[in-house]
Amino acid sequence: KYCQTRASRSLEGLSAFGSLEELILDNNLLGDGLVLPGLPRLHTLTLNKNQITDLESLLDHLAEVTPALEYLSLLGNVACPNELISLEKDEEDYRRYRCFVLHKLPNLKFLDAQKVTRQEREEALVRGSFMKVVKPKV
Repeated sequence: KYCQTRASRSLEGLSAFGSLEELILDNNLLGDGLVLPGLPRLHTLTLNKNQITDLESLLDHLAEVTPALEYLSLLGNVACPNELISLEKDEEDYRRYRCFVLHKLPNLKFLDAQKVTRQEREEALVRGSFMKVVKPKV
């Protein structure tokens, strides 16, 4: 495992760890500019409690650089709607979020510490591309 410090948010050093399988990057002030090198064996990635807001860009990037990813957690980011953190979010927002993530990353087995169900996987195939949560800007 590679530990990231708050002092430096550059992840370029990870390119030396091509065999990396698990990466915990919780609480690192990482934002939408997050760039990971190709990590073909990475199966577990947690990015909890960071500053990620652009879900689609992140998922497109992860699909490209982490083909073996099976476990992803984004809890505590704006990109992950959570009714416990924001009164503007509800369970339906979170369900749409899960569907959209599974549409973009169909090989996931766990998302945010919850097992991906067969029903979720089927819904993502049919409706996932339409589940992007878009809120009007004020």
